[in-house]
Amino acid sequence: MSYPHPIIAREGWPFVAGSLIAAIVVHAWLGFWWALPLWLIALFMLQFFRDPPRTAPPDPNAVLSPADGRVVVVERAHDPYLEREALKFSVFMNVFNAHSNRSPVDGEVVKTWYHPGSFLNASLAKSSLENERAALWIRTPRGADVTVVQVAGLIARRILCYAKAGQHLGRGERFGFIRFGSRVDVYLPLTATLKASVGDKVYATSSVLAELP
Repeated sequence: MSYPHPIIAREGWPFVAGSLIAAIVVHAWLGFWWALPLWLIALFMLQFFRDPPRTAPPDPNAVLSPADGRVVVVERAHDPYLEREALKFSVFMNVFNAHSNRSPVDGEVVKTWYHPGSFLNASLAKSSLENERAALWIRTPRGADVTVVQVAGLIARRILCYAKAGQHLGRGERFGFIRFGSRVDVYLPLTATLKASVGDKVYATSSVLAELP
């Protein structure tokens, strides 16, 4: 599913346009100082909905970060979607990160899930199981199973996932968006080799989390 992202994500166009129009109208009628809070909101919307192009590393076995943010979890954990023990990575996105989500591997989407839920702080471990979330099961050409989970956060109230079962996703291909702070979990086979650690700052597509055998 190619997406010719035009620097500002399409999901943000109504927010960016609305905030800019409000700032311009108030500025014209009441002056700069009255409009200043609205100009700041418009600037926030522009930076939040930015969707910069990214280049994937050449290694086809590299598992790429699906989101911008900071790695908050690297551990052996139970994958609740494929019912297996797996290597789990969690990337936390704050409101200053770009929120476009991209496929960490090249492969076919085998199945998708959506679960309504709470809106706990996405940095908490229990948010992976209790918050609203959408998940993808991706099988790589070499048969590795990768689970990618978009998790809503305290402020995030809208998960957008465009991928469908049977669809092929390329490495770094855009598949969704989460509005206003959240996290993305990735479950990998235990045979994967770690390349990122807790605390690392990562970028969607360009940063490597692990390497598949």
